[in-house]
Amino acid sequence: MAASPRPFALAVPDEAIADLEARLALTRFPDQAPGAAWAYGTDLGYMQELVAYWRDRFDWRAEEARLNAFPQWKLGLDDIDLHFLHVPGKGPAPCPLLLAHGWPGSVFEFLELIPLLTDPARFGGDPADAFTVVAPSLPGYGLSFAPGQKRFGVEAIADCFARLMSALGYDRFAVQGGDWGAFIATRLGYAHPERLIGIHLNLLAVRRDKELVKDPSPEERVFLDELAVFLKEETGYQWIQGTRPQTLAFALSDSPAGLAAWIVEKFRAWSDCDGRIENAIPRDRLLANVSLYWFTGAIGSSFWPYYARMHGPWPVPEGETVDVPTGYAAFPKEIVRPPRSVAARMYSDIRRWTAMPRGGHFAALEQPEALAGEIRAFFRPLRGRA
Repeated sequence: MAASPRPFALAVPDEAIADLEARLALTRFPDQAPGAAWAYGTDLGYMQELVAYWRDRFDWRAEEARLNAFPQWKLGLDDIDLHFLHVPGKGPAPCPLLLAHGWPGSVFEFLELIPLLTDPARFGGDPADAFTVVAPSLPGYGLSFAPGQKRFGVEAIADCFARLMSALGYDRFAVQGGDWGAFIATRLGYAHPERLIGIHLNLLAVRRDKELVKDPSPEERVFLDELAVFLKEETGYQWIQGTRPQTLAFALSDSPAGLAAWIVEKFRAWSDCDGRIENAIPRDRLLANVSLYWFTGAIGSSFWPYYARMHGPWPVPEGETVDVPTGYAAFPKEIVRPPRSVAARMYSDIRRWTAMPRGGHFAALEQPEALAGEIRAFFRPLRGRA
């Protein structure tokens, strides 16, 4: 492992691309279950269309070049080779910002968002709002994966990221995250509060417990009803990934169509797309993310935070709170939407809470300008804490 960061650029071998195309050409599709499209999972017609596009028209090299346009590094840390983007801000005093993605995402989620944060003046903003962005691939995800390496849960990832920021010379920093990234940001706020300027979230890491609120208000009752539907209808993937991750990894590591079907169903269900993913997320962006999972072979290891979560305590212990300044962008199609009264039980210092007009779980992909504006607005009064 390297003692200091070393530059990195992604270059998937031509042979790996040819192998992917050959496997896609040999895809064996299931039949379509009776009933409405998508009613029982990923739709056959959509997958046939997507596989044909992936095989014949998708340009991986173009997406690879988009990623390589950003400065990337690897660092030997916590017994793995950690990959991260490190993009200097263009402003008088850029604030260090750790961006954390989740599942089934990757650093590809951030390629539209990062320039809005590092160079706001280029987009008509104030250069004083500039951030220097550090965007790691989560340990076990994408370019932070190697076969046989140890696995990480949320708590270990948060500690690893705190050490990464120290290695880069940032004693104090801001954090933003959604999905597991929101859990990681929350854990950092709990376990390393002295290091943080604040945390900004587009998902709240509150407990998924139908008994969370006694004597609920009307707003809290709506949340509990929505949560009950989510727990019944939308958490099958969590139970599989959280109990038998290795078994599922065989199928998804062998079949690119199977891998895509597993991932794109979540992009459809969790985005503000009105039933068609491409209404919210361009197809090439979607396939860049799926292809990264395929080429790195990291799908099995990406399940590990689910296993760790299901077999361990909540990242913030029962009765404890996160006391650093907290901001939340409430996108209307987020998968779980606690009201502020519920969030305040865990986050004791909520400084900003904004109801967003459009967008879902993949905010950095779906609404990068709106998310960037919220991040800038939240951290603007906190920059003196750096």
